[in-house]
Amino acid sequence: MASNSILTNPEALVALRNLERTNNLLATTQNRVSTGLKVTGAIDDASNFAIAQGIRGDIKALGAISQGLNNSKGIANVAIAGATSISDLLQTVRQKLTELSNEGITTTQRQILTNDFTELLSQAANFIDNAVFNGVNLLDTAGAAPTINTLSNLAGGTLTLTNADLRTQVLSLAAVGLGTANAAQGVIANAYSNLESVVNAALGSLGAEARALDLQTTFLDQITDATEEGLGNIVDADMARESARLTALQVRQQLGVQVLGIANQAPQILLGLFQ
Repeated sequence: MASNSILTNPEALVALRNLERTNNLLATTQNRVSTGLKVTGAIDDASNFAIAQGIRGDIKALGAISQGLNNSKGIANVAIAGATSISDLLQTVRQKLTELSNEGITTTQRQILTNDFTELLSQAANFIDNAVFNGVNLLDTAGAAPTINTLSNLAGGTLTLTNADLRTQVLSLAAVGLGTANAAQGVIANAYSNLESVVNAALGSLGAEARALDLQTTFLDQITDATEEGLGNIVDADMARESARLTALQVRQQLGVQVLGIANQAPQILLGLFQ
């Protein structure tokens, strides 16, 4: 090829290609700086982008699982609060039943104690009514499923909350007759003992299950943090390196423009041959 052609300028073509390459690299670096990512799409790195998308799906799924566990923790904590209040109330109920077991009280005193007993159980029923979280009441579950299962991991494992039908037991105790000392003693041995046993069992199971939910939530938070860190290792840009690369490419771009300008001036030198 003629080196002194006004139609073809090889030096300018080389300079243009180098400038275009620099501009492409500069655009890539600017995109990394603006997004903070070295892999923003499949074009950047198809395999790593596909891996990253799968990890992002796992992170979102872990978030959904944690949300479900937190919801179940709320259900359990409200139920525990209700059962604890009933347990505290039963101490006073036991006191009234013991007083009613005394044959030395008058008819009037027995009626006063019976009314007090009835009010205490009415309050226990109110505790059950209010032990609701997100529409679920673990203490009022006659006819309901015996357990509530909550998804706990990506493999499909579950954690269980056990229902306790305290309302039936409270109503059963409220319906007893307390007309005599012997009747009150019988209530202590039967209806009261049954309710106390059910309440204690509910506190034991719900406490253990709530603790399991709490431990699993903490574990999932740690897993999510580790997964996000792994995702960052795959797709996050090293901003210190990108900053240095950006500065270098800007200098290269300026030099490339100058070189292209010099190469474009070469054909003008040939005009001197025709003067």
